[in-house]
Amino acid sequence: MYSLLKPFLFSLNPEKAHHLTFSLLKKARYIPGFLFLSKKAYKVGHPSLKRKLFGLEFSNPVGLAAGMDKDALAFDEFGDFGFGFVEIGTVTPKAQPGNDKPRLFRLTKNEALINRMGFNNHGVKSAAQRLKHRKDKTLIIGGNIGKNKLTPNENAVDDYTICFNELYEVVDYFVVNVSSPNTPNLRDLQEKEPLTALLNTLQALNKTKPKTKPILLKIAPDLTNSQLDDIIDIVKQTKIEGVIATNTTISREGLDYSKTEIETFGMGGLSGKPLTKRSTEVIKYLKDKSNNAFPVIGVGGIHSADDAIEKIKAGADLIQLYTGFIYHGPKLIRDINKRIINEK
Repeated sequence: MYSLLKPFLFSLNPEKAHHLTFSLLKKARYIPGFLFLSKKAYKVGHPSLKRKLFGLEFSNPVGLAAGMDKDALAFDEFGDFGFGFVEIGTVTPKAQPGNDKPRLFRLTKNEALINRMGFNNHGVKSAAQRLKHRKDKTLIIGGNIGKNKLTPNENAVDDYTICFNELYEVVDYFVVNVSSPNTPNLRDLQEKEPLTALLNTLQALNKTKPKTKPILLKIAPDLTNSQLDDIIDIVKQTKIEGVIATNTTISREGLDYSKTEIETFGMGGLSGKPLTKRSTEVIKYLKDKSNNAFPVIGVGGIHSADDAIEKIKAGADLIQLYTGFIYHGPKLIRDINKRIINEK
C-alpha cells in the first residue's frame, strides 16, 4: 500500500505530506476491512519478539521514535502497523508554533531528512487528553518531554515537571529531551551539572507518585567520548532507567549534495542513513564503557533489517524508527521483526 502512495506523498512539501498522511490514517481506520488487512500485512507476533525492560512488557522491540506523532494524534494507528511501542512528543507545557517554515527537507539521495521544527505542538494538556482514549491498552506509549522555546534554561526544570505531571497517568515511560538542536540553548542542558539536577528533580517527583515510571534520557550523536562518559555517570547517579541513542545530528558529513545545496537546506537536525554508523557507535560505547549497566534504545539510520540487527548486536535493547519509516513504510517494521525471529 505504502509503495503506491509514496511517489505522491514525496511530490508534496514534506510537512504537507506529513499532515495528509495523518489525515488518511485517521480516515482509513473506518474503512471496512482496512484494520484487518493492515494488521495481517504488517503485524508479526512471535514469543521471541517479546521484551521485558524497566518493568514493561513490549510485544516486539521495534518502536516509533518521537517526532512523528508529536501531538498523540495517531498512536493507535501506528500500533496497527506493528510497532511494539510508540513515543509521542516532544510535548511542551504550552502550545507553540515552532520555527518558521520551511523547516523540513527531504534529502532523497541519502534517504535523509533535515528538520528544524522547534518542538511545534499543541501543548501537553492536549496530548494527555487524547491519550486518555487510547484503544489498544497493550501498546506501550512513551512520553517525550521538553521545554518551551521562551523558557530560559535556569527555569527549564519547571517545564519538564509540568509535562511529567500532566502525562503521568497516560504514558508508560518518559523521555527527557535535552538533545534537539532546534530549540536555542537546549543542548546546554546536556552538560553534567544542569542535567544531573534536572534528572534528580524528576526522579524525586517520580517517587511521590503511586508508582514510579521509567525515565530515559535522549542524547545527541554529537557528544564526545568524554561527554558520553559523563552521561554514563549521570545515569548511575540519578538512577534513571536508560538512554535513547541518538537524536538528530548537526553534522553534514557524508551527504551527496554540494556545499551550496547543503547551505540552502540551512540549520537543523539531520536524520536518516548518514546517521547509521554514528548512532551505532554511540550505542556500543555506552554499553561497553558502562559494562551493560542500563538499557539503551537505539535509533538513527535504521533503513533495513540489517541496520536493525547491527544496532541490536551493538547493544540496543530496543530500537526505534523515524526517517527509515518515512522512506520505507510499515513494511520495514515487518521485515525487521521477521529478521529478529530468524536470528534466534
